[in-house]
Amino acid sequence: MTGARSTASGSDNEEDEDEREDETTAVEEPPEPSAMLGRLPTEAGLRRQLAAAARSRGRTASVAAEIDGIEAELAAIEIDPVDLTAARRRVAETTGETERLKERVAALRGDARARRAVDAEADETLDDLEAAAAELSAAQTEAIAAEQALERARAEAARNRDERRRRLRLRDRLRNRRRTARRELGEAVHPAFRRALAVVPGGDPDAAGPAPGDYDGDPVAASLAAVRVAALDGAVELRGDAARAVAASERSARSLLRARDVRLRGASDGR
Repeated sequence: MTGARSTASGSDNEEDEDEREDETTAVEEPPEPSAMLGRLPTEAGLRRQLAAAARSRGRTASVAAEIDGIEAELAAIEIDPVDLTAARRRVAETTGETERLKERVAALRGDARARRAVDAEADETLDDLEAAAAELSAAQTEAIAAEQALERARAEAARNRDERRRRLRLRDRLRNRRRTARRELGEAVHPAFRRALAVVPGGDPDAAGPAPGDYDGDPVAASLAAVRVAALDGAVELRGDAARAVAASERSARSLLRARDVRLRGASDGR
């Protein structure tokens, strides 16, 4: 039997750190196009807006199947919590009890020898010694079981760390593939976006640049153009600058944005 460890080992500390890291690195699901473009202004970047517009029109990226595969791998990873603290505490308790009983057995043996040396009555002491020895044997068995349980828990914790690290790698791959997908989808509708800039208030096709990341124009106009490119089922709600820009246009909001339902909020009161 190995000695009890009263403090957490380095690997146990790593387990806690991995759990904290794992909780903070989840990959956010891409929102539905209506959630991305259904209310303007939006804090989302233009590439994300154009990717949402492309998805709303049924476009898919070349990495879509790979993304599905990574997501399936992530969904299949199951990690059950391991209570190393309780296992370590049990080892400490059983080891402490074993040491206490060892001392008692040694003391009773010494007492029995001393009594025999002077021909004193030793039966009661021998009975106590036999009982203590039996307790010690049972305690040693418990201590061994506790050590084995701790080793199993540590092995499970190590497997959990491996799975968490695999999950982190998969999440990194997923982020990269989604970034690739956004780039592809944004580029796919970029020509339509450029044309839409010629229609929406404040838009300038020359500001479109060669790719979504090169846009150098009014962000509100860009969002309005993204909505015009998209095929949204739900209502589009415009607030603030977006609402005022559309309200000031000679064309109707539905015609400008090619949306079934456009709602203006605060177009005349500066909200």
